[in-house]
Amino acid sequence: MKDHSVKLTILNMLSQGGFHSGQDLGEQLGMSRAAIGKHIKGIQEWGVDVYSVQGKGYQLSKPMQLLDEALLKSKVDTPLELIPIIDSTNQYLLDRVDQLESGSVCIAEYQAKGRGRRGREWVSPFGSNLYLSIYWRLDAGMAAAMGLSLVVGVAIVEALEKQGIDGVKLKWPNDLYFQDKKLAGILVEMSGQAGAAANLVIGMGINLNMVADNQDDQGVTSNITQPWVSLSEVCNALPNQPPIDRNELAATLVNTLHSTLNDYEMRGMTGFVERWNRLDNFLDRKVKLIMSSREIEGIARGINEQGAVLLETEQGVESFIGGEISLRNNEASQ
Repeated sequence: MKDHSVKLTILNMLSQGGFHSGQDLGEQLGMSRAAIGKHIKGIQEWGVDVYSVQGKGYQLSKPMQLLDEALLKSKVDTPLELIPIIDSTNQYLLDRVDQLESGSVCIAEYQAKGRGRRGREWVSPFGSNLYLSIYWRLDAGMAAAMGLSLVVGVAIVEALEKQGIDGVKLKWPNDLYFQDKKLAGILVEMSGQAGAAANLVIGMGINLNMVADNQDDQGVTSNITQPWVSLSEVCNALPNQPPIDRNELAATLVNTLHSTLNDYEMRGMTGFVERWNRLDNFLDRKVKLIMSSREIEGIARGINEQGAVLLETEQGVESFIGGEISLRNNEASQ
């Protein structure tokens, strides 16, 4: 694994605020100003906005709170590893399922190859969001994993509510929304054989302080194909809501996920249908369900205990699950 310690040290210095001259940084790290400049360029390639002013030095365009592995470990009761720069937190755990304890967590500051559903890229700039994956061994097997992304969505929203953040909703089957804009996504990947335990890796990416680069009037950017929102904007929209502490949020997410997955393993979907429907962003709204080449229009009526989405159509209430399914709000065209 490539050594990024110098860049991370520079970022830690810059995160303290103010200007830092190339000469001062070089003296503290034992290298030339030119070498510092090359490291700054590499940091910028991670998506960090660092600007320079002649005679003053380098400064972050906005404050940045870095994750603290020791602090995180003190707040959770499960194995946790912070790898600041990684290809993918999900892939890291998938490659090590035979060595991991169930409940093990990997967190990163930056993903070079972050991915979402159907192999889509997950845009992952350094320090702007929260990238977290958890490994879970499900002894009941792969069939028992049905609806797991719904359960994880419930856990994330409930963790946010513990932080005082209300109004976040769920979009079937694996996204979090705030005021009809995407806040977070969930990716569940599994391996195993029929009749044996399932190895599950559950990843999530939550927008915390995403920069609106080339964003149009609908909130779509050039490299993200749907409207999105950051948790910082959510907090600004809520009365008396303080800024999010990234370490506190990460620890709350890990602990809530751990207890929720334990609950799911013991009880299955029992109880989760009501918890999910309470948070359904599209409940009782006109929607369009796209399943491969099929398009079904109806009114969303939540989910059932199999994790299927329920639509009220001309044929009555029908359930849909599996395949290439996505749910789109089409109220604007009604």
